[in-house]
Amino acid sequence: MAKKAKGSHSASSASASSSSDKLVLRIKSNEGTKRSVRQTNSRKKLKAKQKKNKQKFDAMKPRKPPTAFFYFLEDFRKEFQEQNPDVRSMRDIGKACGEKWKTMTYEEKVQYYDIATKKREEFDSAMAEFNKKMENGEFDETDDESEFDE
Repeated sequence: MAKKAKGSHSASSASASSSSDKLVLRIKSNEGTKRSVRQTNSRKKLKAKQKKNKQKFDAMKPRKPPTAFFYFLEDFRKEFQEQNPDVRSMRDIGKACGEKWKTMTYEEKVQYYDIATKKREEFDSAMAEFNKKMENGEFDETDDESEFDE
């Protein structure tokens, strides 16, 4: 009888300790999620402020020119639609264009590379001009913003 009481007592204490472990784990996991939610909320606020400040400068910043493939895509799309008026899916047109681009020789691609190179040079010069203006502070607080403040 003493053995049963001892055995049942140890079994109940084991179950009590396992249930208390589960309780502790739940509390820790809840605290961890609360902390991570707070951190992500604060990160979102910081990112929103950074994007707002960048928008002023990005509107004036020159955009990168397309690659040679995209210039080819413009020409190919026109030809492909004339030959296949029933195909309207950009997916199908893109696939056909990609296959054609892969099979083209370098001599056939040269005209598109030349266009892309010329546009890239224009972009580089525009970007250099933009960077000079940024260094001189010409894009700081513009007059347009002060009109909205009044």
